[in-house]
Amino acid sequence: MKHRALPVLALAAVGVLALTSCGAGTRTDNENATTVSCDYTAPEGKTTVNVLAYNSSAIDPFTDTMVSSCSTDDVTLKHDPIDFGGQVTKTTATLAGDTGTYDIIETYGFVIPGLAEEEKLVPLNDLYEKYADDYGLDEISESMREGMSYDGELYALPMQAQMFVMAYRTDVFDEIGLDVPTTFDEMIEAAEAIKAAGLMEYPIALPWLATADITTSFQATMNSLGADFVSPDGDVTLDTPEAEQALEALLALKPYMDPQVTTFDQPKVQQQMFNGTAAMSIMFSGRMFDLTLESNSKLSDSFGFAGAPKVSDDAEYAYNRLSIDGWSIPFNTKLDHEMLFVMMASAVSEDASTASVPAAYPAREGMVTEENSPYGAAANDSMANAMPPIVSPVLADITNEIRPILVEIINGNVSVADGLAQMQAAGEKIAG
Repeated sequence: MKHRALPVLALAAVGVLALTSCGAGTRTDNENATTVSCDYTAPEGKTTVNVLAYNSSAIDPFTDTMVSSCSTDDVTLKHDPIDFGGQVTKTTATLAGDTGTYDIIETYGFVIPGLAEEEKLVPLNDLYEKYADDYGLDEISESMREGMSYDGELYALPMQAQMFVMAYRTDVFDEIGLDVPTTFDEMIEAAEAIKAAGLMEYPIALPWLATADITTSFQATMNSLGADFVSPDGDVTLDTPEAEQALEALLALKPYMDPQVTTFDQPKVQQQMFNGTAAMSIMFSGRMFDLTLESNSKLSDSFGFAGAPKVSDDAEYAYNRLSIDGWSIPFNTKLDHEMLFVMMASAVSEDASTASVPAAYPAREGMVTEENSPYGAAANDSMANAMPPIVSPVLADITNEIRPILVEIINGNVSVADGLAQMQAAGEKIAG
């Protein structure tokens, strides 16, 4: 088939909504997905395109649109249900050898520099230029395209962004006259008041899963203070005053969180909010829409949303991580790169992006507003107050290396001073 240009649609169009189900790409009734143009030259014979993307209400619309729009009688796009941890494991596995399992993989700006240096992803500049007009790709945020690039080469087609957003119980806050916290100290003050009122034992819920989320939280805390695990020049900064302040700030929150917090990922934090055992949570924005669905919780009309707080009054930025999700082509796929790029482009087209709101925050400029998303104003506020990301090919490896040490600090088994020294040494070993 010959490629056709997509019709131009009004950016103000708003899609209706759907909850995450058992798996993206496994159904056609996702109300946040739509049918779009996906015209590519198919190879001869039956072909299967394996797509790797984790399941959430923010990711599923794009995956489902791609699968339903780009599958034909001879070409089948296949996506199996998987959680985020499983996706990370399978991404590592599929990129490890000359032959991989997947042909399109969802990836993140955070890991792009390292994967680019290792030549694990197909450079996309030429394909982007060829199809930019047909799919309106220039309407994708330039900063998000830069976030998916390394050394001037695009390695992933941005799909959506996620940033930290605070969700809180409006009924609880109103009952005892609380203002929405704007700093960690104010979160603690609110938690003390909620406990004193006998409303709940652990009012704060954050995803601190020991195998993943805990380092994201630590990094977000350092970002609020204008720092990261490495400096813009590549120096490891895990024994700095900012790192110490970030750790102390996290430890100050811990008494107000479930004692099993290091076993909690984002779905478990959602569950705390669903069942009324927490009054405040901070998660990626892609998890927010689920809170508003009556099918998930009898408290669905009692959640408010706000931009992520700062660690302290004098912090430079919000406690935040800006995560850019996008589609990449692994270096070891045997399928035609141009065909795969068209599939990816269709899934981030204007139609697909419009339909994803408000479950997602599309990469296209200006799509999410206070009018079309219950958490739109909060997401935009967090976006505006996020620290600009530091681009480093070693950042992802350092994050993985320091995680076990960080868990020991959080669990009280290693002092802050000793932990900082151990993390610094581990980071310097990675950075060389």
